[in-house]
Amino acid sequence: MLDTPVVLEMRSITKTFPGVKALDQVRMTVREREIHAICGENGAGKSTLMKILSGVYPHGTYSGEIVYQGDEVRFRDIKSSERAGIVIIHQELALIPELSIAENIFLGNEVAGPLGIDWDATREKAAELLARVDLNLSPDEQVKNIGVGQQQLVEIARALAKDVKLLILDEPTSALNEEDSAHLLDLLRDLRAKGMTSIMISHKLNEIAAVADAITIIRDGKTVETLDAGAGEVDEDRIIRGMVGRSLDHRFPDHTPHIGETFFEVRDWWVEHPTVADRMVCKGSAFEVRHGEIVGFAGIMGAGRTELARSIFGRSYGRFRGGEILIDGQAVELHTVQQAIDHKIAYVPEDRKVQGLNLLDSILDTIVSADLKRITKHRVLDTDTAFLASEHYRKSLNIRTPSVRQGVAKLSGGNQQKALLGKWMFPEPDLLILDEPTRGVDVGAKYEIYGLVQRLADAGKGVVVISSELPELLGLCDRIYTIFEGRVTGVLDREQADQESLMRLMTGTAPALTN
Repeated sequence: MLDTPVVLEMRSITKTFPGVKALDQVRMTVREREIHAICGENGAGKSTLMKILSGVYPHGTYSGEIVYQGDEVRFRDIKSSERAGIVIIHQELALIPELSIAENIFLGNEVAGPLGIDWDATREKAAELLARVDLNLSPDEQVKNIGVGQQQLVEIARALAKDVKLLILDEPTSALNEEDSAHLLDLLRDLRAKGMTSIMISHKLNEIAAVADAITIIRDGKTVETLDAGAGEVDEDRIIRGMVGRSLDHRFPDHTPHIGETFFEVRDWWVEHPTVADRMVCKGSAFEVRHGEIVGFAGIMGAGRTELARSIFGRSYGRFRGGEILIDGQAVELHTVQQAIDHKIAYVPEDRKVQGLNLLDSILDTIVSADLKRITKHRVLDTDTAFLASEHYRKSLNIRTPSVRQGVAKLSGGNQQKALLGKWMFPEPDLLILDEPTRGVDVGAKYEIYGLVQRLADAGKGVVVISSELPELLGLCDRIYTIFEGRVTGVLDREQADQESLMRLMTGTAPALTN
């Protein structure tokens, strides 16, 4: 791609927040009609750089120059960058669930008619845009009724409606399954073939190696290098070495399991959908966890993994229709989340910003929030004890922040995930359920989280890991259960499991197995 014209240069970009230099003389060059990937650990400055480019952080709040299509630009806000043809799609989708697809596509960019909004033209243009992103849905469909992968395509259709020339995608596949991710990457290739230039931030290195023409690596707020995929410079190990400053010979820490007796059991578990009568999301589910064991749950999106976990955690999802939970052989009733916590069960949800964190809280308040009893003396919160506890988890989890009094909203995605893990480790649970624990987390932080999971198991805890990444489950777990359409279809020991056998059980194409 070196023979194509340069469309964007970012020169000596420096951005400072109170107590932190987020970017230090960062440089990047993007050429026309290329997919340019940005890689780096959580907190390296990737999203900050793209927020500067898109006007989220306006000119004057940073130093350096942005040259776009041959001219220096100084964007005051997002609107000014969009007028220039630069559109950013953030990791947290900005769609309004109660509005239709057409209304979301043209929100703030409405199609005007003689008497206000021209709804016929809006629907017609929305249908054309949906066809461009290969999404076969009615423009009148409400966004709340479509899947996450389809919502991501609606976001791209909305960008196309703004006559986008440079499309920025921040972790576009982090919440998608393999099929939806492949569809999105194919769409980016198709848009490239039609003249579109894209910048993509992603932690999925296999996807970057497959789709990117060039890769800029940022470490600790500085540009390390830019790799040319066309010159054969790109493979996952090469990217990792640039990101973390060293080779990672193993993606998972070495670990020898020490598994004890069964202490947690779920038997014949039935749960009905919270709003759709007679639709069962858990159908006679059963599984067990032993002391010191890491248990995985695999299933395609919508199979019922999260529904099972949340319904077990104090019946926080759906309508309970039958089954029992046994702890140390004794049946227990967990009607509320507090009862689950009291029985030493913790659940780290898959959506950290919606279900896991209060973004108005500090790191300190977040970490101690799941067990205020431990820091209360005579019905008064002991602030000194709370500070010491939060400092302990800041250090042990390597949360990159100058102070635990900083707001969690200011942390990078990976450090927010670590704060959420600290929140649920603070009550010292015997069973920790982790739902997509490394979603949107870089390879270095993943390694740290894997080590944490192993240390919890070594301490005799039971850990359940729900993940959409089969290599993660195969590398981390001692046993893996599979779920298909609300049913547990099998369980495989580490020695038995591979991606093919798991996929057959996950899609209902193999007979149920037991260990």
